[in-house]
Amino acid sequence: MPVASLLPFTATPNRKSASPTSFRLTEKFILLLVFSGFITLCFGAIFFLPDSSKLLSGVFFRSSSVEAETSVHLNLGFPLRVLTSKVCICCSHGLFALFTGFSPRQGIRVHISKALSLKGATIVDALDTLYIMEMYDEFEAATEWVESNLDFNMNAEISVFEVNIRFVGGLLSAYYLSGKEVFRRKAVELGEKLLPAFKTPTGIPWALLNLKSGIGRNWPWASGGSSILAEYGTLHLEFMHLSELSGRPDFAEKVMNIRKVLNRLDKPQGLYPNYLNPNSGQWGQHHVSVGGLGDSFYEYLLKAWLMSDKTDEEGKKLYYDALQAIEKNLIRKSSGGLTYIAEWKGGLLEHKMGHLTCFAGGMIALGADGGPDDKTGHQMELAAEIARTCHESYARTSMKLGPEAFRFDGGVEAIATRQNEKYFILRPEVIETYMYMWRFTHDPKYRQWGWEAVQALEKYCRVEGGYSGVRDVYANTPNHDDVQQSFYLAETLKYLYLLFSDDDHLPFEHWVFNTEAHPLPVIKKQNVEIRH
Repeated sequence: MPVASLLPFTATPNRKSASPTSFRLTEKFILLLVFSGFITLCFGAIFFLPDSSKLLSGVFFRSSSVEAETSVHLNLGFPLRVLTSKVCICCSHGLFALFTGFSPRQGIRVHISKALSLKGATIVDALDTLYIMEMYDEFEAATEWVESNLDFNMNAEISVFEVNIRFVGGLLSAYYLSGKEVFRRKAVELGEKLLPAFKTPTGIPWALLNLKSGIGRNWPWASGGSSILAEYGTLHLEFMHLSELSGRPDFAEKVMNIRKVLNRLDKPQGLYPNYLNPNSGQWGQHHVSVGGLGDSFYEYLLKAWLMSDKTDEEGKKLYYDALQAIEKNLIRKSSGGLTYIAEWKGGLLEHKMGHLTCFAGGMIALGADGGPDDKTGHQMELAAEIARTCHESYARTSMKLGPEAFRFDGGVEAIATRQNEKYFILRPEVIETYMYMWRFTHDPKYRQWGWEAVQALEKYCRVEGGYSGVRDVYANTPNHDDVQQSFYLAETLKYLYLLFSDDDHLPFEHWVFNTEAHPLPVIKKQNVEIRH
């Protein structure tokens, strides 16, 4: 998978994870949090509509009197988004409070990190969710806020990775969906602010950047002062679009140079270690993960090829070569028949799989059709096996919500054995894989699994002020952390919405999702040819 007084951002670069200190916001700052509770109320409301159970049973479960193929066809004609659009009028009241100053009920905190201090992230991260759900009045209100209040001119240190995937990605997506110039202008302005991060001997960017001084540095805990694979490797999609929209080739040149550096390096067993020193251009500690610290690097190799209208042959080769190395060295099957992706530390495997790693099922399915040597069928089977394993990590908990990490050792399978791995912070990766698997297979179990997740979220995560993470998914009653992550709006809800939508709602042949679920359009071949 890894800014603000409005958002629970992470101080560690695990994709969209969060664990810095937090405090309770008051007055105008907490006003923005009401957005969270009310947009997600759209999902809650459907559970209380008259006859909703009868309607939903036709969406999520097959009738015994109807053949599977027919049932799937009928389900596609009745997407959840139709129901959502009927009940989302309730959300307008929440957005009215958000932008007019009425104070919401207390109960949800947000994390604050001194390294992530831009305001407005909750709004920017959810812009495209509002638009996709056809909440246009609320989208207009959010647009006005961006126009009047989103400011990047501050003496603040930010995470280049987090700001890119959430802010730049969110603004680009809002522009492409709506055509509103303010989003293009703000995205390019912010992209320009990030360019000084690349001023290193190798061009591998710093993790942290002061927006005013342009001075960068890396996380002090990172191996030997290294940059993180999932951070410098998760800039490509957004920066290619910044070049397209601004006419400036330097954005694209920065991310293409990262590839040049990586191509010069020897990869242990064909794998990419999570740490790379931006001064020496050498690997740091040999730790490999398809979860935190590594995850979205692999995702962006594949999506760079897809976003280029399949003209980026280098990106394609890098992805499939990396996947082959992952399958050979990291993918294992438990004695109970569950396929999982382990972590690699200096040649030794740790038989642990993170919730973040569960995005890989969707990634492998997305790339299966382009796989070499007629491996499409094999890769789809592998994707389905990973989806099943991640579903089991949910099914084997008391709350039917997945832990942060789960293990395959000591006689346990797909279960968290350490207390600090038992929490759930509204992560999207399992839902993400369900969505991709549904789109490619139309197997109704993926919608059923998604529906189970919705029920669990409603039962255990819904609180007075919105939705909260829980500290132990194996407990019988929830101990809430009182934090609603912004990626819950940007990703978890969006992927659930698309899971129950028709396939032509943001079709994959036209759109590629960045790692924060912000859809970006495929750059058509004629555009590539003109540019070169």
